Parts: sequence; structure tokens; C-alpha cells
Amino acid sequence: MGDQVKLIATPQSLPCCRVEWALKLKGVDYEYIEEDLRNKSPLLLDSNPIHKKVPVLLHAGKPIVESLVILEYIEETWKDKYPLHSEDPHERAMARFWAKFGDEKCVVGAFGAAWLTEGEEKNKAIESAQESLAFLEKQIQGKKYFEGEQIGFLDLAVGWIPHWLKALEEVGEMKVLDAGRFPLLHEWGQNFLEIPLIKESIPPREKVVDYFNVGISYMRSLAANIP
Repeated sequence: MGDQVKLIATPQSLPCCRVEWALKLKGVDYEYIEEDLRNKSPLLLDSNPIHKKVPVLLHAGKPIVESLVILEYIEETWKDKYPLHSEDPHERAMARFWAKFGDEKCVVGAFGAAWLTEGEEKNKAIESAQESLAFLEKQIQGKKYFEGEQIGFLDLAVGWIPHWLKALEEVGEMKVLDAGRFPLLHEWGQNFLEIPLIKESIPPREKVVDYFNVGISYMRSLAANIP
């Protein structure tokens, strides 16, 4: 089995793309195994029996799950190739903090606003999501990328903003990332998407829209059935 690397993933998923970006930045050869989440494979269920979700990185037959954990594993395993983290311990800690913040506050907040249909509750949810994005706006101030002059761990973690968030805005019929309100994030997003390695690994927007439509339709159906 040797040092074989496999990635169990779906192309529309941001967490999966994060991992693929990291592998490509590091120049790690890997096998891409596309998963059908409507008919989960024995390989996925055996590799991630707790959450039963993608991505899963298989390295020499051993599974690693959760995208941010996988990014850390990739960084530690292939240290001699393209560094994702700064050498400064404080900067590494802050990158980890903001990556977690991005998932727990920004992603969750934007999705929460998207599945609401209209009215004051939706407006408040949009404003809450924007308040979270405002913290990320401050982190990019004076820099081209969150890690400085080249993309790194935090850029990959929040790489959903310039592509996935636009699709989510379309599905949710809302506007969260306004270029006038968030000029630095907007500029960063444009720079990020122009990196060839990133650009070639981004799924078509219509597929991301379909992906979010399924999730939001499910959330709305659950809400409609609550007495």
C-alpha cells in the first residue's frame, strides 16, 4: 500500500475543495474518489463511521476526517513542500482561530440567512452574517492574502467566500458580501479565484447552486413541518 494518498470527496463541497487545494499546493499525488452522498459507499462508511461525510483523506490506508484537521495533517506530513502555516506560533494560532470562526460563524450564518424566506427574521440573519464577515475583513487589511503575499491555511479555509457564497446568495435571494461594505474581502476573493491552481479546481457555479438548492429545500421543509 505504501504511501498512497486517496481523497474521498464530492466536487461541489467546499470542505472537499479545501483539501484538494492543499494537496495540489503541496504537489502531493493523490487518487480522487468521487462519492455519491445519496448512496454512500462502504469505503466512506468504513472510513468515517461517526459522521459518514466527506472529505476523507486516506494516507497509507489510514483515514483522516474533518477538512480543517486534514489541512493540518497535510501541512505536518509534507512540511518540506509549500508551507500553509507561518513559522510564527502566534500567527499559526490566529489562523486556526479564524478558520474555525469562518466555519462556525460565517458559513453557518450565511446558510442560516439563505434558508429563511423573507421578513424581519431573514434581514436580521443577513445582518448577523455580515457582522461576522466584518471580522474577517479586518484580518485581510494591508495584505494581499490572509497569510501575506501567498495563500495559506486561512485562505484555503475561507476560500468558499468568493464562489460558494455567491451561489448561496443566489439560492437564498439575498446579498451578504456587498463589495462596497467589504472592499478588502471582495478584492481578496478576486485575487484568490485568479490563482490557476484554485481556478481549475472550482466546480461550475450551476452545480454549486444545485447543491445549495437541495440543502435549503430540505431545511425549509423541516421548518414547514414544525407545529
